[in-house]
Amino acid sequence: MAFEVIPVRAPGAEDVVVALHGPDEGSVFSGTADGLIHRISPDGRTVERVADTGGRPLGLEWMPDGRLLVCDAHRGLLTVDPRGGAVEVLATEVDGIPMVFCNNAAIASDGAIWFSDSSKVHGIEHWKSDLVELTRTGRLLRRSEDGHVEVVLEDLAFANGVALAADESWVAVAETATRTVARHWITGERAGQRDLFLEDLPGFPDNIARGSDGLLWVTIASPRDPMVEKLQSGPMWVRRGVTRLPAFLQPAPKRTIRVQAYDDSGALVHDVSVERPEDLARYHVVTGVREHDGRVWMGSLEEPAVAVVDL
Repeated sequence: MAFEVIPVRAPGAEDVVVALHGPDEGSVFSGTADGLIHRISPDGRTVERVADTGGRPLGLEWMPDGRLLVCDAHRGLLTVDPRGGAVEVLATEVDGIPMVFCNNAAIASDGAIWFSDSSKVHGIEHWKSDLVELTRTGRLLRRSEDGHVEVVLEDLAFANGVALAADESWVAVAETATRTVARHWITGERAGQRDLFLEDLPGFPDNIARGSDGLLWVTIASPRDPMVEKLQSGPMWVRRGVTRLPAFLQPAPKRTIRVQAYDDSGALVHDVSVERPEDLARYHVVTGVREHDGRVWMGSLEEPAVAVVDL
């Protein structure tokens, strides 16, 4: 299984998306911690700056008109023109209150944007605090085509990746802190109901995305950590105390490169894990995933690179 790391000149290439049409077809886009959006050629040899959001871009999706939808942790829900670099703000607040941690999205055929706001308490710079403290203040939001933003689900444990069912009968949102993927039913007899699509995942899920193979791909950013789970069940004063310790004393992500793919019944189809020590030494914390024609592209919250593995 071939594994390749492609530098992008800035840290934190958190998500990845593949262009399916137009002049950029086959190219891969990613956003980094310095606010830049990058275009990577299909062969990985060329990396170009596309735009600057002026914030911290995370989740990426394609709009029907060819613009990039960007979930920016600092600036909210944006669009970016991949040809000219123009940035437009779609949403920054909900019910008059600014979002704290806009994270990931999925776009429905009716133009609605389903997206996550990870926490009402902690921004991206303190993501670990929200995970350990288990604030359960994450939300799944929906922006209709007319621009109205509504809260669909609340009390999520670090709301993260978002994806729609193949028939758009439900929408899924990863709950990183509890190693689960929640589901909200949009149509049918269970419309309006909430349940779990996936639970007891082998690690902490981050972004999720529908692949060209029709499967729902899930990142496993770090393996299950018994210490974190023990802290989450303790009193809040202990949890907050731990997150205020020097960084080297706090729980840290374990080095792993792993993504999984599930069908819409929740059955595991692929479990892709790169385990060679030399690969783990140069890449980890996989937070973005996008399968395209048998290639699985990955992003990382920490690495100044994207990676790709051929199935």
